[in-house]
Amino acid sequence: MSTPTANVKAYYDSCPEKEWERLANARLEFDINMSFLTRYIKPGDALLDLGGGPGRYALALAQRGVKVTLCDLSPENAAFALRKAEEASLSLQAFAGDAREIASLTHEMFDHVLLMGPLYHLWEEQERAEAMRAALSRLKPGGTIAAAFIGSYAGLIYDMRDYPADVLNPGILDLFELLVQQKPFAGRAFTDAYFERHQNVLPFMAKFPLETLHFLSSESFFAPCSDRLYAAPEEVYQEWLSLGIRLCELPDALPFAEHLLYIGRKTKERER
Repeated sequence: MSTPTANVKAYYDSCPEKEWERLANARLEFDINMSFLTRYIKPGDALLDLGGGPGRYALALAQRGVKVTLCDLSPENAAFALRKAEEASLSLQAFAGDAREIASLTHEMFDHVLLMGPLYHLWEEQERAEAMRAALSRLKPGGTIAAAFIGSYAGLIYDMRDYPADVLNPGILDLFELLVQQKPFAGRAFTDAYFERHQNVLPFMAKFPLETLHFLSSESFFAPCSDRLYAAPEEVYQEWLSLGIRLCELPDALPFAEHLLYIGRKTKERER
């Protein structure tokens, strides 16, 4: 019998190019996230991209002189990232492994850790906590961690914007009913996935030895109309992006998120 982890691995093994292109097309998510990550991640720093997929963030940061190590559940994603790094003459270490087992895969300590993928797919809070503890075990005291979640309204926004006729699908209505009940989603979506309510993120992160630096909507307010912004002239997109960066940490922006990003600094306190 297959498990969610096996299903996720098989999904990404089958289509590393799809996730690479998704982030190329989802400019708001990538550009807003990078605008915050690069406030802390500097050339020469050592970074672990844990669950880094095919390497969009890893390669962008390596291009800035960051020493990047990528680990992903999918061997095909890791191999894809290495090929892209070679094509761009960038230095990158990459290997396959479960984020929750990273302490057994590398003993290196890092200035920064990205956990921008694994929490999308772990259905149980205990599993997500395990991934967080593993990531923090590789992070130096005072280092920063960036953890991403899929927001609970992501499915509604996606269908409303891209596939409005899906509202006639009874299975989609079951997903939307969870919003009415104010519950997260754990089940089958694009693959086995977990969609978190934005109200749950900070209480979850408060369980770990972290000082909160930022909590934001990776698309700011603009996810429902992102296609219109991408079709606009570049100077128009850049102005909206600038505004989005200023607005994305407002609590009002969080329900509009397809992706939520938490950035925190590791403290010396014990996990609570």
